[in-house]
Amino acid sequence: MAESESQEGNYYNRGKMVETIETDMEELLEEMEKLTVRVTWMAYDYVAIQTKPDLPNAMQHSEDVFLMCKEQMEKKWQQVLLE
Repeated sequence: MAESESQEGNYYNRGKMVETIETDMEELLEEMEKLTVRVTWMAYDYVAIQTKPDLPNAMQHSEDVFLMCKEQMEKKWQQVLLE
């Protein structure tokens, strides 16, 4: 009987270990997918910059204009709230 209980305990422990491994594998797979996407975007950016060297300047200009526009919109929104 003690042997039967020992086998049940081993089976339970193995089940938990398999469950833990599956969870770890899912997390690692998700992290690998995220890294793959990041590397793909980096490669895309690299190719885009190599084929059009002034692209970073254009992107920076677009970001600056966007931030200025966002700032103006926030100011206008605050004025509307105060009225």
